[in-house]
Amino acid sequence: MKRTLLTVAATFLLLVLGTGLYVASGIYDVGADRPHTRWMFAVLDTLRERSIEARASRIQVPSLNSAERLAEGAEHYSAMCTECHLAPGMPDTPLRQGLMPTPPDLSRSKVDPAEAFWIIKHGIKATAMPAWGKTHDDEAIWNLVAFVEQLPTMSPEQYRASTRTGLSERGSMPEEEVGHSLGHDHEHAHVDAPH
Repeated sequence: MKRTLLTVAATFLLLVLGTGLYVASGIYDVGADRPHTRWMFAVLDTLRERSIEARASRIQVPSLNSAERLAEGAEHYSAMCTECHLAPGMPDTPLRQGLMPTPPDLSRSKVDPAEAFWIIKHGIKATAMPAWGKTHDDEAIWNLVAFVEQLPTMSPEQYRASTRTGLSERGSMPEEEVGHSLGHDHEHAHVDAPH
């Protein structure tokens, strides 16, 4: 038994020392123009997913279906998010192409509202996803979540109409746009590798 414990302790110590030497050596390329190695991506992806899931599981999602909330969210999304997360019909941007990991295209990705709220509020380290909670209150973040939830169901024309309305009137989306946008199936998936 004592010998087994010594073997486990020695193995653990060697792993810690080996990892420390690897990190200190500078061998790993942290340049954003090259993807992570497969094993590093798996570790970071799992760490990110589990961290977000654990924290988002405690968040109570309010009603997100008001036209006012969507209009406010449209205004914020248009001003703060499109360079990294795109919009319906929008081509890839130079900024997004230069980020590693590449932010998810939210015009094509369904998101879990609680996870989206947590990510927008707290950001994600080493991904270029800022913590918008430092400059925006929870209500503004929920408005953005409401809009992001509707985004994959919008055509480019609906997106343009919703952002024009949000920016010009700060009121509601045109009634036909809200009806179409709110009538979609509420499937939720996890956020893609961020941001």
